Amino acid sequence: MMDGMTTTDAWTARRATVREPDAIDLLVSYYDELVSRYWGRPCEPGEVDAAMRDEPNDDLVAFLVASVGEEPAGCVGVRMLAPEVAELSRMYIRPQFRRSGGGRLLLGEADRAAAELGARAIRLDTRGDLVEARAMYARYGYREIPAYNDSKYANHWFEKTL
Repeated sequence: MMDGMTTTDAWTARRATVREPDAIDLLVSYYDELVSRYWGRPCEPGEVDAAMRDEPNDDLVAFLVASVGEEPAGCVGVRMLAPEVAELSRMYIRPQFRRSGGGRLLLGEADRAAAELGARAIRLDTRGDLVEARAMYARYGYREIPAYNDSKYANHWFEKTL
């Protein structure tokens, strides 16, 4: 991502801030899906706002927005847990764009961003109901590890050596 943008046949990824309109829209969609899947029902008013307050995004040192054409279609964030350990967070692809290469692009760009920050490993936590995400992480070299945090929403932890 030399010029701040990476392109595949259909997808483009760029660095962003979590306060940009496209990033905010994607993060709201991310939380809406997470909360809905967690409770097994559509979100009720205020639940997404509460989730965003409970899990702020201000500590993400790299944030990427991926688009198909001009349409923002996915995002991912990276935070540093320790000088050589990064964490992948807020990985999201809008449902209509899944299985079309966006996840692969965002994971590669997150790895690159983490390595540029000095990380030698990247970790993530996720939930058991996010079966598709767990399978994707395994396909891209993440291996399951013991818990490295006490997130009440996580029950699977992964790491990848960079």
